[in-house]
Amino acid sequence: MRAAWYERNGEAEAVLQLGDLPAPEPGPGEVRVRLAASGVNPSDVKSRAGSRPVAAGTRIVPHSDGAGVIDKVGEGVPAARVGERVWVWNGQYQRPLGTCAQFIALPAAQAVPLPEGASFEAGACLGIPAMTAIHAVDRLGDVAGKTVLVTGATSGVGFYAAQVARLRGARVIGTVGSGEKARVLAGVGIEDVIFYKTEPVAERILAMTGGKGVDGIVDMDFSTTSRLVPAGALAPFGQFVCYGSNDRGEIPVEFGAWLPRSLGLQFFLVYELPPAARRQAVDGLNALLSDGSLAHLVAPAYALDDIAAAHQAVESGRVLGNVVVALPD
Repeated sequence: MRAAWYERNGEAEAVLQLGDLPAPEPGPGEVRVRLAASGVNPSDVKSRAGSRPVAAGTRIVPHSDGAGVIDKVGEGVPAARVGERVWVWNGQYQRPLGTCAQFIALPAAQAVPLPEGASFEAGACLGIPAMTAIHAVDRLGDVAGKTVLVTGATSGVGFYAAQVARLRGARVIGTVGSGEKARVLAGVGIEDVIFYKTEPVAERILAMTGGKGVDGIVDMDFSTTSRLVPAGALAPFGQFVCYGSNDRGEIPVEFGAWLPRSLGLQFFLVYELPPAARRQAVDGLNALLSDGSLAHLVAPAYALDDIAAAHQAVESGRVLGNVVVALPD
């Protein structure tokens, strides 16, 4: 099978290789998926760059997200699953062989039926971006009638989170960096935006909420967004749900700004969701996919031969939409 891999950490063009590898065989309880698309997430490029050092003698086929068709099943898996369109989660989490190849074998539960109306390119954006988004909104609780701030609302996660919160009845305020991104949000019915590069975010939140603050925050960068809380941007009894931070060291939290307002602070790692939460997220996503209510923001697909350019696009931060790689037939 055609695949991309690396055997040491480093810059994309220096370490990523292309070639042929043996196609994997599904073991007991596993399925094999012939992949049509592989999603490239920030965690994938960070792992390649060195956040997860490669052990000597190990070959890493990158990427955790993907979509395709089950072509073979292992012992204990119903033969009826052969031919099923699926999307994949945790494809390369704590295992060396991910989705940047024509085939992947993995536990059957990690290959989720993909509704007919969803493309493989969209399916390759579900495992990390969409799963993170819907679980973050789940953690806010019932958002109907409440106001939710989504930071980076056109990012891979933020675009899905903003939609999910809105579909559940919330008023959504999104932070964006440009007029183009604001127009993308308007296209899915989200008109309330803050231009974080040129506007004082906390002041704008207070102005847009009549001085009350938002009821919930879905955040991609705790190192900056946490500073909004002392400024009153999160209303009493509000919930702050965070899935990332640019600064991963010590980040001060002003205790006196949190306790008197009974604020909640929650962190989570999408790779490690408890089974019940994973099931809730998977079922919620597929319900939205089935009824066609979830829009996708996917950049034009890169060819497998252009894998280094795909990684560089993610690292640049200048691509609007999730980056995917198209796998050869």
